[in-house]
Amino acid sequence: MDVRPGTDPGRAAPEHSGAYLATALCLALYGGALAAWTVYGIVQSDGTLGDFLEGLFNPGASPVLQTLGPYEWSLTVVFLVVAGLALAQRRVARSAALLSGSLLLALSLREGVGLFDTAYRDQYRNDPLGGWTLATRGLGLVVALVVLVMMFPATERRRAGTGPRAAGPDPAWRRPSQVCGVLFLLMGLARLGWTGRDLTAGGTDVVRYLRGVVDGSVHGTLDLEASIEFTTVGSVAVLLVLGVLAFRGRHDVRGALLVFASIELYLTVRTVVWLTVTGFFNRSFETTEGALSMATTAYGLAAMTSVVVLATGRGFGPYGGLRAEGLRAAGAGRP
Repeated sequence: MDVRPGTDPGRAAPEHSGAYLATALCLALYGGALAAWTVYGIVQSDGTLGDFLEGLFNPGASPVLQTLGPYEWSLTVVFLVVAGLALAQRRVARSAALLSGSLLLALSLREGVGLFDTAYRDQYRNDPLGGWTLATRGLGLVVALVVLVMMFPATERRRAGTGPRAAGPDPAWRRPSQVCGVLFLLMGLARLGWTGRDLTAGGTDVVRYLRGVVDGSVHGTLDLEASIEFTTVGSVAVLLVLGVLAFRGRHDVRGALLVFASIELYLTVRTVVWLTVTGFFNRSFETTEGALSMATTAYGLAAMTSVVVLATGRGFGPYGGLRAEGLRAAGAGRP
């Protein structure tokens, strides 16, 4: 086995060290800001830390002040984990960081659009926490731009010669990647179908809903918590885009797959807990719509778990290929 320094295919090229370190610093800074808002919510509420921990998975259990929501809680963990991977110079951090930066940029631009509304801007002046909220939004925009600018060029191009970096990731990753792609595409199409059904069923202002995706002033409140419109449409877009990239066998999408599948898995588990405590499971098959909703939830739970397992499977090397020693053993006919 070659144990010489620099032969680890999962480690970024030395010339990209600065980009990875800058990304680690920025994501850790913003993740820390979100964690600080979470701590503030716990301190200012009448609940306890135990109530908050229960509320992480049971949407109806916690009386803790909700300065952030489950989407932001999951992003806090994602930012800190990706920052750690980037600090360790792991190539898998690149696509995860690009996804994180893209989501953060979309949130920041949505808030920027909302600031064109005079009444919404006035809330920042009048709210006691308005300045801190705006500062957090501004920090998010800066972090998103730095991450995207630094990490987009940090690609690992194939070079002439031999060695793990020249050979690129093992082609055996292509099959698991395509499986992940299919799982993501099916989940994205299912969620797109449910969103279309909700918008056309009546009782929903479609124009206002679509504005809520890109305009932070629609709901008229200063919330760091992302709106349901943004999270729904955003998840559909990410599932479909990552699904296509993964189905094409793009090795550099593994980190993004792992990150978003983890977020979706956490949110799905919260949904399952909510369905359990409200007793919906007992009534879910009384209607066709209820049965389809349960089937979608079950599929989401199984699909996202499968993607997480495939993206972190022990049978794969540090950047998506089968471990070299496993291939050598198979070639020699040894178990």
